[in-house]
Amino acid sequence: MKQALNVLGQPLVPCSYDPLTGWFRDGCCHTDERDTGSHVICARMTVGFLNFQMERGNDLITPRPEFRFPGLKPGDRWCVCALRWREAYEAGCAPPVVLESTHQRALDYVLMDWLRRASGAPAASA
Repeated sequence: MKQALNVLGQPLVPCSYDPLTGWFRDGCCHTDERDTGSHVICARMTVGFLNFQMERGNDLITPRPEFRFPGLKPGDRWCVCALRWREAYEAGCAPPVVLESTHQRALDYVLMDWLRRASGAPAASA
């Protein structure tokens, strides 16, 4: 399998092993054609994001062991769906992003400038 790249064009770095995240539950935001939600953005959970998702029917708090989902709390890193993150960004409550652990496929859904802002990294020079 070809080495996955992050949004910086470098090898993808693991997002979290505790809780164990990723479409493949391998700790990384890897993806494939079966990942219709594009779980490619490594984000650090916040109360605001978790509540925003709950209000939209996406409960990320309640454990779902049958899906190997532990339930999330603020501070956890998790590979989130790109369009869910975008929705939160547009509403002003996107969680911080870990660029090194965010799959390059995220750029199919969000702007790199948005990801940089959410990571706290300096904006790219023009």
